[in-house]
Amino acid sequence: MTWRFLRGSLFLKVYLTLLASLALVALASGVFMHVGRDEDEGWGARRERFIAAMLPADADPPSLQATLTRLAQALDADLAVYSAGRQLVASAGDPLPADILERPRRHGPDFRVVELSDGRTVAARMHQPWRAGRNPIAYLALVATLIGLAAYPVVRHLTRRLERLRRGVDSWGSGALATRVADEGSDEVAAVARSFNKAADHIERLLAAHRSLLANASHELRSPLARLRMAIDLYEETTDRDTKDEIIRNLGELDGLVEEILLASRLDHLEQLDHSEPVDLLGLAAEEGARSGVAVSGEPAIVSGDPRLLARLVRNLVQNALRHGAPPVEIEVGKAGGKVLVSVHDHGRGIPPDERARLFEPFYRPSGRPESSGGWGLGLSLVRQIAGHHGASVRYEAPPEGGALFVVEFPAYTG
Repeated sequence: MTWRFLRGSLFLKVYLTLLASLALVALASGVFMHVGRDEDEGWGARRERFIAAMLPADADPPSLQATLTRLAQALDADLAVYSAGRQLVASAGDPLPADILERPRRHGPDFRVVELSDGRTVAARMHQPWRAGRNPIAYLALVATLIGLAAYPVVRHLTRRLERLRRGVDSWGSGALATRVADEGSDEVAAVARSFNKAADHIERLLAAHRSLLANASHELRSPLARLRMAIDLYEETTDRDTKDEIIRNLGELDGLVEEILLASRLDHLEQLDHSEPVDLLGLAAEEGARSGVAVSGEPAIVSGDPRLLARLVRNLVQNALRHGAPPVEIEVGKAGGKVLVSVHDHGRGIPPDERARLFEPFYRPSGRPESSGGWGLGLSLVRQIAGHHGASVRYEAPPEGGALFVVEFPAYTG
């Protein structure tokens, strides 16, 4: 289980990738230095020519000995020159091992053997030994090791935050919708964490709204169903016209409520309008006004949208004014500041300031309003949804002359 976790760990992948990259850099550098060192014009070839020039083959023994002595002093080394037949010709400093020519590596890194082009061999023992720490490859390996150690806490910190984010997402996905992840910092991981928290907040609000919608819808359906059941029982006994009208009215109320619930649900899941065309809001408002007996005024104004949804928006505003306001109810269509405005004004008591913030909530019932009189239902909530899908906004205003004024502001049609 532990190995499976490590094999799939982002930390291990990132860290091993870093170490592998450092190893490749060290290897490539070593190969490059090795190739450069073995070039024909490298020190290996120049060293042989230098020694051959300092110790010429035709030099007499005294001159050869004098030159070798000066070299030994200058290099702080013990030197010996051997003929092509491996016989000692001259030496300076302490004697070298007898088998130095046969086994030079056996005596350690302090000894060097160079074969000259004329067949002679020069052997040396350096009194200042070569040190492994000066090997370029060892130096590169040391640098890679130090960088790996320094990178460990940085990579671990990054991947620990990602692991914490993953655990939070897993917890949220398992049903703990209140789960949020730490989003400190300003890097990409923090940005992902903030995006997750924002999405989680939004989804939690949507689910809460759907639960509230379901609870309120079931509550609102209970009243007409109860009245319908009672009316049916009475109609079976009396069969009078008033009881039949009550049944028809309650059926219409149920049908309208179910239709609004279905429309609200469809708009919740609608990313863009299924159909859009130029619509004259003044003509559309005139049709709705004639249907409800409401006065309409203003000027022609074209917007782009779905005619059925726009008609529903105006109808809901008018029905809300007729139900909760007082006559006369007026519809006005106009233009202002490059926008198209549709306003519905009634002359009722208006909305108290402390109630206005919740006007567009589904099934909101103002305080002090009896249950029998009903609440706002889904009418104004649908108005806000339809306006949003048309790039519009809706607001409530309290006009100086009293009453309630709802204004929907559309972007003008650009063709």
